[in-house]
Amino acid sequence: MKRYNPFVPLTVAVFTSLIVANPAAADYDKTIEDALKFGDGGAIKFDANYRWENVDQDLGKKTANANTIRTRIGVLSPKFYGFQGFAEYEGTHALQADYNDGRGNKPAFSNIADPAQNELNQLWISYSNFDTVVKGGRQRISLDDQRFIGSVPWRQMESTFDSVLVTNTSLKNLTVNAGYIGNVQTFLSTTENIKAPILNVNYKLGDYGNVVGYGYWLDYTDQSVAIRNKSNQTFGLRLNGATPKFYDHYSLLYTAEWSIQQDYGHREIAYEANRYNVMGGFSAYFLTFQGAMEQLNGDGKSAFSTPLGTNHMFQGWADLFATGTPVNGLRDVFGTVSAKVWDDSLTLSGVYHDYSDDTGQQHYGNEWDFQAVKKFGKHYSVMAKYAYYSADRSDGYAVAGNTDTQKIWLQGNINF
Repeated sequence: MKRYNPFVPLTVAVFTSLIVANPAAADYDKTIEDALKFGDGGAIKFDANYRWENVDQDLGKKTANANTIRTRIGVLSPKFYGFQGFAEYEGTHALQADYNDGRGNKPAFSNIADPAQNELNQLWISYSNFDTVVKGGRQRISLDDQRFIGSVPWRQMESTFDSVLVTNTSLKNLTVNAGYIGNVQTFLSTTENIKAPILNVNYKLGDYGNVVGYGYWLDYTDQSVAIRNKSNQTFGLRLNGATPKFYDHYSLLYTAEWSIQQDYGHREIAYEANRYNVMGGFSAYFLTFQGAMEQLNGDGKSAFSTPLGTNHMFQGWADLFATGTPVNGLRDVFGTVSAKVWDDSLTLSGVYHDYSDDTGQQHYGNEWDFQAVKKFGKHYSVMAKYAYYSADRSDGYAVAGNTDTQKIWLQGNINF
């Protein structure tokens, strides 16, 4: 293991002490909140996120250390006859940059996809009337659990979309999102050209959850063949929710989802693949238990993929499969235990994953993930997170990039 820069834990300690030191913080927070508001719904938005990330891998890569601060500042206009606008700057500064940032810098190091860049993160205008919101411009879009369309909020720079999105809630319990994405501003601060109609219809089943139907038509039009081959069309159905509490403290959790995906648009490789996602769980008092399986099928040449999804939330925090599904598919069988303690301000969670191809015959590896998040009021939080992926050497690293991986994160956030 590499000898770490002592500045890293010191920075985290200082950041944390600033958050918790003053017992009258709530009064100051209210003063700041009021000072940032103006007009009817107008506000100044601010977000600062410090993170230290360490990645240690086999296969000859140097241990990576990223010590970064990301800042966002935005202006939300007051409402004017149903119209409202928003502009937001985003920038990441690297205090320590011993890592491959995904843009070709320092390739000898392991990858940490947080480049030191500055950009226009959002710039949109919206109109609201008759139970309908029409929003156009560069914006966040996060649908359902973000498996297919998400802003990748885990990375320092997020993904936003040059798009038009129409959201309608005219019918009781029914939400319809229909839109068109013209460009993707990725979390690497690069632009990918795309023509993508999207449709998501969500019906609320009373107190028992939601049933969702969706269709996403992603046609990448870049010069790069690798990017064009991310094009696909996906259709799916999703049921998820929880039972009302019984005996005051208990509830059952469930998810059942099926999707089918095919080649589309400029993709040069024909394929068809299915995805299955099932979860059963149980909550009692402050504890939650879940057992689940997500399977993305492959045919040996192509596999089910989610290029616009927030993939860090799925298939393990070590991100061994975040950039692409193995061509023989991926079956992820996992269990989760989480607890909310300290007046629900502290969330502790642990996850175990077992990975194989979609038949279960080729074993890729397994992974342990742990996380602790402590909130201080509405605006401050600190986090410690750990992931360890153990590759199955018996199959001889048959999957590209399949290697033992350890990742450690320390993070502090301020958000107004």
